[in-house]
Amino acid sequence: MSDANRRDAEFGCQIRKSPFFAATERHGCTGYSVYNHMYIPRSFGDPEANFWHLVNDAILCDVSVERQVEITGPDAARFVQMLTPRDLSSCEVGQCKYVFITSAEGGIINDPVLLRLGENHFWLSLADSDVLLWAKGVQIHSRLDVSIREPDVSPLQLQGPRSRDIMCALFGDWVQDLRYYRFVEFELDGIPLVISRTGWSSELGYEIFLRDSARGDALWQRIMAVGEPLGLHVGHTSTIRRIEGGMLSYVTDMTIENNPFEMGWERLVDLDMSADFIGKAALKAIRNAGVRRRFVGMEIGGAPLAHPNGQHWPVRVGEKVIGKITSAVYSPRLEKNIALGVLDIAHCEVGTQAKAETAYGQLQVTVVPKPFFDPAKAIATS
Repeated sequence: MSDANRRDAEFGCQIRKSPFFAATERHGCTGYSVYNHMYIPRSFGDPEANFWHLVNDAILCDVSVERQVEITGPDAARFVQMLTPRDLSSCEVGQCKYVFITSAEGGIINDPVLLRLGENHFWLSLADSDVLLWAKGVQIHSRLDVSIREPDVSPLQLQGPRSRDIMCALFGDWVQDLRYYRFVEFELDGIPLVISRTGWSSELGYEIFLRDSARGDALWQRIMAVGEPLGLHVGHTSTIRRIEGGMLSYVTDMTIENNPFEMGWERLVDLDMSADFIGKAALKAIRNAGVRRRFVGMEIGGAPLAHPNGQHWPVRVGEKVIGKITSAVYSPRLEKNIALGVLDIAHCEVGTQAKAETAYGQLQVTVVPKPFFDPAKAIATS
């Protein structure tokens, strides 16, 4: 197949390309998947090499698929609180919060990072589900004065131990004072940006939100010109590192059928605050009844997994299915197979052993503490 035909076969018009798409192709992206109706780069070669670049140096990732839902208007703060069980009353302008968007039944619709750009100006930086449509539906029935849209915003992630040096070289030494889960608005060579101390890597890192898609290639080239001499590599979000860090991946690890309590995020649910939110009554009932399953960490026996799992793997005790492995990978740093998954509450204790039906046959699994590496998040918050 010719190169032109290959592109016609793989890249259609119904799925959007990011402002950095051409740049990722120039840098040798060999595989994409689809996330929030967009192509996301998923491979630049060896995923283990990508992992080591991340944990030893720094990588630049196109994560434009983290689409933003922008909520503005006189009632924006009240409306955003209606969407999430996390108490936002203390959220300051310039601050980010990891939140859950919940359904009336208490299920997780999305787990975005919220950014507060003004007293009544918010972004929800999304995982993979259509929260724009959900928010517009809520708006109709809320009778609140808000405007909801998808703005022209496309984020990049610059992650890894050398990311701070690169960011300072790009933007100035003030970056050293940017606190974890805080952001600033900034212009670089006339390119409008939001720069946050966030990222999906469990490493020290930053996100650079481009606010003008026409400037995507110029921004990419500027970052690489400064970053490459300081150890910056082009890369993709690392499955190895995010599983090591116990980070949730929406659709992969949880769906609307899961609730924050069973995923282990009780601290993000405030059932005692005076503000109402969608799912409050249901989550009270779930809390009072107790959960029937839990999100846990597991180690998998056998030879190193050749690839991350492409589907959920059932977990059994005897003939009984007690849950599933949602994410599994071989960690070259830990030298073991590690996994995340959901198990029945009676089988969640650390040390519990079971069997998993994997692509590599039946393998022994053992429940272990998570995260698997740096459980205090000292690296990301440093």
